[in-house]
Amino acid sequence: MKILKFAMAMLITAMVFTLLIVAQDLLLPLVIAIAIWYLINLLASGFMRIRIGRFHIPRFLCFLASILTFIVIISALIQFVGGSLNDLGSVATTYEANLRSLWNRLPFSTYLPIEGFFETLSGRLDLSAIVTSVAVSFTSIARDSFLILIYVMFLLFEQGNFNRKLAALIGDPKQEKRMLSILAQIKADVQKYLSIKMFTSSLTGILSYLLLNALGINFAEIWGLLIFLLNFIPTIGSIIATIFPSLMALAQTNDDFGLFFTVLFGISALQVLIGNILEPRITGKSLNLSPVVILFNLALWGAIWGVPGMFLCVPLLIITTIVMSHFPKTRPIAILLSSDGHVIVSED
Repeated sequence: MKILKFAMAMLITAMVFTLLIVAQDLLLPLVIAIAIWYLINLLASGFMRIRIGRFHIPRFLCFLASILTFIVIISALIQFVGGSLNDLGSVATTYEANLRSLWNRLPFSTYLPIEGFFETLSGRLDLSAIVTSVAVSFTSIARDSFLILIYVMFLLFEQGNFNRKLAALIGDPKQEKRMLSILAQIKADVQKYLSIKMFTSSLTGILSYLLLNALGINFAEIWGLLIFLLNFIPTIGSIIATIFPSLMALAQTNDDFGLFFTVLFGISALQVLIGNILEPRITGKSLNLSPVVILFNLALWGAIWGVPGMFLCVPLLIITTIVMSHFPKTRPIAILLSSDGHVIVSED
């Protein structure tokens, strides 16, 4: 009987992942819309806390201000990234040629056991192709933006009836209370993660921009923004955010290894100080997620939904762990996902 249940569980899991991959074009815009809807509510809650004496901003105006803030930020970001990618694309070929020339001048380049190693590597590391690929990714997101906008609008209109629908759907006050407790914990933990990550990523991006600008690195604004965004991707994002500005330092000077190592160690130091020392102190053990599980989860969602999946992997892991911890049959999985084996146990 246990073997049959295990087989059914594996079959259902395989079907779910297959559905996520096959229905990506339908599900991913919906998930992004839910994330934006959540962030709008989070920002609106922040506006509601603003008080001047006895005066506080009305709820409707808070949501309106939150929506307008998102529109302004996204519009400015699209314009900045679009213009920056055009500028970077215009000089990408020159920087690529500089890197190839520098490699060929290195003493050990002639002693590599594989003939044509760099040619093969440089063929894969085509900076122009990378810039084009990034531009195509932004075009794809823009293509789905109208659908995402519709989803967000309906979520905002429907959120006032959510609790009533939940009560009518469950029909049991005790189970309703339990479900609301799960949702409250999900909201609190995701909000804590996003708040801390936003602060540490912003700090890393700003300090990295100041460092790169002081060193005279071209496109310092792009690299600062890239470092800010990539810090939302666990581990791998920080590594990529360190490598690209370092290569830029080497490509624009063609032979200044001192500047290359200065950028490499400078940004690495910022990543370590903020990501490995400051962030854990702020986070503490509240999220309680295993680092190994986070890396596996990153690879899993990256394989399913690509780069958007990498950005969403940690919030999705938080939600999964919390939901599984509230049910006896799935609680052992939540314990495996946790860092120290301690999970919230609800009263059954």
